[in-house]
Amino acid sequence: MSGDLTVCVDFGSTFTKAALVDLDTGDLLATASHPTTLPDESGDGDVLDGYDACMRVLAEQDPAATDADVLACSSAGGGLRVAVVGNEELVTAEAGRRVALSSGGKVVAVLPMSDGGLDGDALRAAEADIVLLTGGTDGGNTEAAVGAATALAALGWDRPVVVACNADARDEVSRTLAGTPHVLADNVVPKIGVLAPDSARAAIREMFLSHVIGGKHLSSRTDARGRSFTDLVRGATPDVVLTGVELLARGLDDQHPGAGDVVVVDVGGATTDVHSVVELDPEDSGLAREVVATTPVTRTVEGDLGMRWSAMSTVEAAGRDDLRAAGVRRREQPDFLPDTDEEQDADLEIAAAAVRIALERHAGRSKVIVSPEGRVVERSGKDLREVDLLVGSGGVLRHGGPDAVRRVLEPATGDAFEGGWQLPRDPAVVVDHDYVLAAAGLLAAEHPLAAHRLVERLRSAGDR
Repeated sequence: MSGDLTVCVDFGSTFTKAALVDLDTGDLLATASHPTTLPDESGDGDVLDGYDACMRVLAEQDPAATDADVLACSSAGGGLRVAVVGNEELVTAEAGRRVALSSGGKVVAVLPMSDGGLDGDALRAAEADIVLLTGGTDGGNTEAAVGAATALAALGWDRPVVVACNADARDEVSRTLAGTPHVLADNVVPKIGVLAPDSARAAIREMFLSHVIGGKHLSSRTDARGRSFTDLVRGATPDVVLTGVELLARGLDDQHPGAGDVVVVDVGGATTDVHSVVELDPEDSGLAREVVATTPVTRTVEGDLGMRWSAMSTVEAAGRDDLRAAGVRRREQPDFLPDTDEEQDADLEIAAAAVRIALERHAGRSKVIVSPEGRVVERSGKDLREVDLLVGSGGVLRHGGPDAVRRVLEPATGDAFEGGWQLPRDPAVVVDHDYVLAAAGLLAAEHPLAAHRLVERLRSAGDR
């Protein structure tokens, strides 16, 4: 029966997590986790060491795990680092930034082409794994995109480039980058008023798998069945999780429905990620002169909000002087585990601050302004007020006990926020205790029914 089972693995930045899934029923048959094992400065250690430990635990729970297929995602070793090079920052470069985030990347630089050309020093300092090259609408001026490609070539840039610029410039850009690994995608801004991320997102995924995973040198061996780390990994963890969120929101068909509008907040040690899938009001979509349009599927990463490495900046952002000592302790001891009720309370308070601020930044706000047309509502960000389901993820929520939802997630919901924040008004609120979103994202393409059965656990838990 091993052909009906799959092990889904997430090589995380802190922990490697594994789950044995029955593809017929979508049941979780066994789960395991182990601290992620990265090579040290001398090269000792291997990311597959922690994976092997997880596989041993799974096999103890169900011997069939030993012979099961394996699908994996990874954010180990810093995840996917993306630099965006664009025509000008407020439109094409910003559009590229949003595309990169939706692709599971951490955006480490946004570099518009200025009068002085590309800032090569800033690009080198960013230590990006991939450059996303944007610029111009289709049929428009090709000079910016070609100029960016020329600048990259002159720098001797030898890491992958995803070209998602003016379609009329792509052939010349490709010739200019002939000595650089690159792939062509559709323009992320094909015309004013349109943001088209899907093709570039797929191209970034392709480059991540073909060039980045192996290039991080996280593993130099194979597992017990002769599979290398690069053989196992199918995508960057945030990209895979976002696929799971899309499935949770939209479902497969009428017989396998979705939950409606969904937002997921994943609170980690260093960052707090927000994934949302929300049907947009057509009147609110499109590109303004200063603002890039929101998209139905969106991800944001808040690098200053987290439970350990970023605990102090979370406390400062929330204005919580009473939590300063707790924040310092967690920043200085990233492996800290709360061992008293007081420390558990501090963890939940820091998590609540991270969730609230991350959601505010993702959602933006609305306000009434007076214009020549009269009083109108001006909005920024993504309107989450009608979200049907709010899902919390991360160790602090999975292990936070019965108070986690009440103290961490529910305070970020309601109908009357000062400042006009567009936060969820009355969603069902659940925690992804079994970490099914990553597993569902891994299974979605080849085993959609099993993937849907996994996320159905969250939808069912949210039914009221």
